[in-house]
Amino acid sequence: MDKKDIHRMIRVDQAGEFGANRIYAGQLAVMGSRGPHSQEIAGMAEQEERHREEFDKLMARRGVRPTVLQPFWSAAGYALGAGTALLGPEAAMACTAAVETEIDKHYSDQLDALEESGADPELAEMIHEFREDEREHRDAALAAGAEKAPAYPLLSGAIRLGCRAAIKLAERI
Repeated sequence: MDKKDIHRMIRVDQAGEFGANRIYAGQLAVMGSRGPHSQEIAGMAEQEERHREEFDKLMARRGVRPTVLQPFWSAAGYALGAGTALLGPEAAMACTAAVETEIDKHYSDQLDALEESGADPELAEMIHEFREDEREHRDAALAAGAEKAPAYPLLSGAIRLGCRAAIKLAERI
C-alpha cells in the first residue's frame, strides 16, 4: 500500500463524514428538535462532526487534497436527509441504517487492507474507532424502527447503492 492509496482512503473517509453531517442536517431541518428521534439524530451528528474534524486535521497534516465533489455531497447529503425525514421518522432511521451499513463495510475493507499491509497504524486506529460509532448508529436506527419505513427494502437498497457510488467517486475525484 503506497502513499497514493492512503491519501485516497483519507479523502473518501473525510468526504463520507462530511456527507453524513449534511444528511443529519437535512433530517433535523425537517424534523426540528422535538421530532421523533431528533435528539438521537443530533447526538449522531455530533459524533460525525468529530469524525470529520479528525479527518480534516489528518488531511491538513499529510497534504491530502479533498474531493472536488464536496459541493455536490453537501447538496446531495442535505437533500437525502431532508427527503427521508419528509417521508417520516422511520424513513429517516432507514436512511441512517442504510448509510451506516455501507460505511461499516467500507471501513472494514479499509481496515483489512491496512492490517494486511501493516501500513499506517494511525489511520487504522482512527478507522477502527469510527467504525464502532457507525455500527452503533446503524443499530440504533434499526432499534428505532428503520425497517418499518415505507418500502424499506427499496429505500434501503437505493441509499446503499448511492453510498457505494459516492465512495467510488470520492476515491478518484
